[in-house]
Amino acid sequence: MNLPHSVRLVEVGPRDGLQNEKQPISVADKVRLVDDLSAAGLRYIEVGSFVSPKWVPQMAGSAEVFSGIQRRPGITYAALTPNLKGFEAALEAKVGEVAVFAAASEAFSQKNINCSIADSLQRFVPLLEAAKAAKVRVRGYVSCVLGCPYDGDVAPQQVAAVARELHAMGCYEVSLGDTIGTGTAGKTRALLDVVSRDVPRERLAGHFHDTYGQALANIYASLLEGISVFDSSVAGLGGCPYAKGATGNVASEDVLYLLQGLGIDTGVDMDRLIAAGQRICQVLGKANGSRVARARLSH
Repeated sequence: MNLPHSVRLVEVGPRDGLQNEKQPISVADKVRLVDDLSAAGLRYIEVGSFVSPKWVPQMAGSAEVFSGIQRRPGITYAALTPNLKGFEAALEAKVGEVAVFAAASEAFSQKNINCSIADSLQRFVPLLEAAKAAKVRVRGYVSCVLGCPYDGDVAPQQVAAVARELHAMGCYEVSLGDTIGTGTAGKTRALLDVVSRDVPRERLAGHFHDTYGQALANIYASLLEGISVFDSSVAGLGGCPYAKGATGNVASEDVLYLLQGLGIDTGVDMDRLIAAGQRICQVLGKANGSRVARARLSH
């Protein structure tokens, strides 16, 4: 069994985790969350998103959050940027890295960003050129890789085509997202087998939602396929505003527990991670979505 010796966790809680919350969350609480996650040892934190407040109101204060956090050396503080305007705002906020997103499903692309997959990719060309000139690295997301709420099954070849385009355009890493959480371990391995023919495995990451309770199984399957980067969200926060029925991302605490059990190093402190998740859940007035956190806190 050839498992990676170390894994990089991409913490998406402050962005993907909070973007779908209905209640207002103060800049101070967002700053505290990022600082708590930094203190827990996470080396990559997606802090916010530079999108129109009209579409994602919860991300309106991202620039203020970036100016308020305590930046620690060795940690990447990233943001999602849908277009050149968003990238320019991110640059002004001194963002360490940016991410762009495309869908593997035509219907989801239309519902999410009101354009075709091809058009969405074309929009990224000036952004990637500007990022290259500014020496800012760009990460790519592909959503609906294991199923779409509108199109149903998505062919692995379609996912590979989108991932290949993002990689060719300059994305140093492409994160494959099971947006509605319907993927299984077998389908995950089959998908990675196809996509890795176009994009090297060391350039791929996994982003699994836990709607059907399969996220950890899919992460383990991905580990067996040589994937060593995974997106996760503290306390299992998040969902997708454009994917009906999509529950939260897999909880960072639960992924960490799995990796620790396999003897895989992440550099993350479990106790501090649980404390960070519990605090933001208290702010939001909601139950902690991490099974590991709930088990530890009940003792």
